[in-house]
Amino acid sequence: MKKIINNPADVVKEALQGMQAAYEGTLDYTPGAEVISRHEKGDKVAVISGGGAGHEPLHAGFVGKGMLDAAVSGNVFSSPSPDRIGAAIEKMEAGKGVLLVIKNYSGDVMNFGLAADLAEADDVEVETVVVKDDVAVPDSTYSTGRRGIAGTVFVHKIAGAKAEEGASLAEVKAAAEHAIQNIRSMGMAMSPCILPAVGKPGFVLAEDEIEIGMGIHGEPGVERTKVKTAKEVAEILLDKILADYDYADSEVAVLVNGLGGTPLMELYILNKEVKELLESKGIKIYKTLVGNYTTALDMTGCSLTLMKLDDELKRLLDAPCDTPALKW
Repeated sequence: MKKIINNPADVVKEALQGMQAAYEGTLDYTPGAEVISRHEKGDKVAVISGGGAGHEPLHAGFVGKGMLDAAVSGNVFSSPSPDRIGAAIEKMEAGKGVLLVIKNYSGDVMNFGLAADLAEADDVEVETVVVKDDVAVPDSTYSTGRRGIAGTVFVHKIAGAKAEEGASLAEVKAAAEHAIQNIRSMGMAMSPCILPAVGKPGFVLAEDEIEIGMGIHGEPGVERTKVKTAKEVAEILLDKILADYDYADSEVAVLVNGLGGTPLMELYILNKEVKELLESKGIKIYKTLVGNYTTALDMTGCSLTLMKLDDELKRLLDAPCDTPALKW
């Protein structure tokens, strides 16, 4: 294993310390709780998300104006504890309430739900939404129902923009749920990732194999097959998404996401193929993101996300944001 780390047990803490050092005065770090939060507090609904580390820039990279108010990190690929999530809620001036954006993994749903219950016992109004955008498999070893993957980034953007407008907690939750209903994703992996504390790959793919539908923790996909061209990969991922949800004659936001080890050159090639396929099907692209937004450490592979847009989602998508990983 070759990684730029010190002690494998300290990677989450030290990564967040390094992040806070890069954004001094903008982001705050809460030691022990592993929380990154906005230094500037606003009189608004607080939007909080989080999950296991190893998916950077998700989640802390999207803390800032127009997106998240705080992100809480668990250990690598492990849900944060209710105490850590509670610490993130406590960091907020939550007079207008808190929305927790949760990815659909059993540990996250349980721990964020418990933290919400504890916060409400302390008279903090809390609502939750669960992102489950992965169309690959209905159930996985980590979740009951569909997994939450890169579409979470769009949910952060929509919820954060709505909160920034001064909307009520019910309105922010409704906007987030509206986004979730219109988002679908599908991924594939070409090589495994190496967990720092383990020091070896979590699974094996042959040199000429890829796995279609693999999850961001290495959960099994739907098919192992031979290496495909970019055009073939685009067709496989897009066909699965379009078979699951009706995007006909619509405008969409597209996210071509890298899993951490895939060169940007390859993601742009994939995006070219996705664009041509969508245009051939009469689906109009309104906005495109290409890059590493929801990763799996050093795994090579990608995911494709579509969000069907209407006037409100377009407005919230276009609203300004200023975070380490996304600015416009």
